[in-house]
Amino acid sequence: MSFKPAAQSLAQPDVDRPTPPMDLRRATVNDADTMAKLINIAGEGLPVYLWQDMIEGDETAWDVGRRRAKRDEGGFSYRNTTLGVGEYQVMGALIDYALPDAFDPIDPTEIPAMFLPLLELESLAPGSWYINVLAVFPPFRNRGVGSELIRAAERNAMNAGKQTISLIASDGNPGAIRLYERHGYIQRAKRAMVKEDWENPGKNWILLIKQF
Repeated sequence: MSFKPAAQSLAQPDVDRPTPPMDLRRATVNDADTMAKLINIAGEGLPVYLWQDMIEGDETAWDVGRRRAKRDEGGFSYRNTTLGVGEYQVMGALIDYALPDAFDPIDPTEIPAMFLPLLELESLAPGSWYINVLAVFPPFRNRGVGSELIRAAERNAMNAGKQTISLIASDGNPGAIRLYERHGYIQRAKRAMVKEDWENPGKNWILLIKQF
């Protein structure tokens, strides 16, 4: 499958408590395993579901995830990834970048149905800074790590000269939506999920946008 959709952003619930001592650093190819784990957390199992169709040779689905994390291009790449590090380990990750100023017309016959609603929502935020993934490992949730990563994304957006930042979340994760809304993100559009055999409690993908 050559189509490479952006992963939806599904931050775990967080609160605005003081963030534990944490440094931010850019990921490298050596962080591929950690990145694969975090994007699967963010996607609530959707990445592993998709990676199963990309297996080559003796690979496992996780091997595919690590391989894709090591790419120099594409949304899910170490080059777009910031890691939050503290207490001698990675606490969470942010994957963010600019969306195109214009999108090519969507041809439903060439794109898997599962990805159509995501692409339709992305196309409603052209030129925005996009939070592709924001995820925090379980031991560090509810400690402000997610909020700090959101602020990091917003700094990246402003440094890139962007006035709008966007993301897509599942309504099956209301805690994530509440977190973003506390940071000033507003629900702008939704599309019904196409889940195939992927199990998820959500019914809709939600586009959230914040303007500076």
